[in-house]
Amino acid sequence: MVTTNHATNTQFGSTSNTGSNKIVTQAPTDANKDMFTKLLVAQIQNQDPLSPQDPTQYVNQLSQLSQTEALQNLSQTTTASASVLQSLQTLAMGGQVGSDVTVATNTVRLDGNKVNGTVQLNGLSAGTSLILTGTDGQQHTIDLGPGSGAQSFTIDPDALGLAPGSYKIQAKPSDGSAPTIEVAARLNSVRVNGTSVVLQVANIGEVDPSAVTGFNGKTGS
Repeated sequence: MVTTNHATNTQFGSTSNTGSNKIVTQAPTDANKDMFTKLLVAQIQNQDPLSPQDPTQYVNQLSQLSQTEALQNLSQTTTASASVLQSLQTLAMGGQVGSDVTVATNTVRLDGNKVNGTVQLNGLSAGTSLILTGTDGQQHTIDLGPGSGAQSFTIDPDALGLAPGSYKIQAKPSDGSAPTIEVAARLNSVRVNGTSVVLQVANIGEVDPSAVTGFNGKTGS
């Protein structure tokens, strides 16, 4: 008999836990309703017959309970919706693995291969410089010349004598603004980190999905 009971509990342990979780979640709301009802009945039974309380007070109390319950339900619904949206985002991003993307970034990882990108100029620039700063603090400048709008660039590590590694990247146009730099790279993987989705992008590293400015399709390996 002991062995049979143990096997039964093991088989249906998941169902039992799920039901228990539901009871724990619903208990506070149900307990509040029961307590409020008892208090309301006690107030009515024990009020002074010669000086009864204003009925509108009871209506206000009922209204407050309903509002509190509605807020609790809304909070639970919002949490569930956020979880569903995260799952959908993960699935959508997962389907883009292997795609060429453009990412707004201020860092770039060089491995000997050329890296392409654009500087999103805010206006006309008489001359723009792209500055790469290594971990040793040494700066390497690429002259992009005059331009406006999206100004393209290519980083050729071999031609520039840049060693493999991580570099800070910054654009300095003639107007003194700080334009956004977008690097073209490949989306390698997608993972969930707690409550957020993290993308692994070649030549950049881990980025937030909000940093992706474009999906350019899959061009093969």
